[in-house]
Amino acid sequence: MTSSRDSISFCGYKLSVDDLNLIRQIVDDFPALSLTKLAFTICELLDWRRPNGSLKTRECFVFLQQLQGQGWLAQLPSLRPTGPRGPQSVVLDETSEPSTPLAGKLRFYLPVQLQLITNRADRQLFQQHLERYHYLGYRVPYGAQLRYFAHCPQGLLACLLFSSAAWKMAPRDTWIGWDQLARSTNLPLVVNNSRFLILPWIHIKFLASHILSLVAHQLPQDWESRYNARPVLLETLVDPQRFAGTCYRAANWIDLGDTQGRGRMDRSGQALGRAPKRIFVYPLARQARSRLCQLPVSGDERLRK
Repeated sequence: MTSSRDSISFCGYKLSVDDLNLIRQIVDDFPALSLTKLAFTICELLDWRRPNGSLKTRECFVFLQQLQGQGWLAQLPSLRPTGPRGPQSVVLDETSEPSTPLAGKLRFYLPVQLQLITNRADRQLFQQHLERYHYLGYRVPYGAQLRYFAHCPQGLLACLLFSSAAWKMAPRDTWIGWDQLARSTNLPLVVNNSRFLILPWIHIKFLASHILSLVAHQLPQDWESRYNARPVLLETLVDPQRFAGTCYRAANWIDLGDTQGRGRMDRSGQALGRAPKRIFVYPLARQARSRLCQLPVSGDERLRK
């Protein structure tokens, strides 16, 4: 780490004000995480990688300690080398208790609007709703992420979490047609809908597919504004033992078949034993597959052309 009065550098990369604010937000949002998990998450978000593609987690581990020691994180919770054993718990309070039931036809609840979650109070409410009402509960997402509430004039309807795409999924990768180099280069252009919760007291016909159509229009710009990369494909995994994926089908997502029962971020191919999930994808741009297969053109190649 190098620093001056006006700048901070990590492994030769000069951090912007937005980079530093993002680091502070992650540490502030997840004070119970271990320092190792914080380093992993920050490396994913800022794409700090070695030439072989692996994350610079060890360097970031030291970097965060140096930031704290030099006062750049002085106002945030103390960083700890290790986290508590067991799952990270979410404290539930009355703000996430059931509200007035809403039911009937969608037209009575329009307009439905997506709210990008940007403040701590909304992030905490989002966490509570997922922990209380989603069958998977709330888990700290690694990597790039955006969170949304869906509202109508009568109140809150749903919670959606979007995060980094799965590293490997054979049906998706076959459908795209990319090779390993194209996948490692263009994976940031794929975004995973990792949570979609319609609150249990909401019973509005066609609401879920309508929200997904709103996402397809709004998320690309929000993601590009946050991460400087405009996604061209959405993906999601559906547990077929619980859901049929009806809302995704109604919103014209494409059914690609089942996973092989590995973890979503399994890079070694060894994490077997999980129940297969159904894969759905939604192209956000024309010729999405060909765009995901393209590689950057080097300066020398541009000159030859």
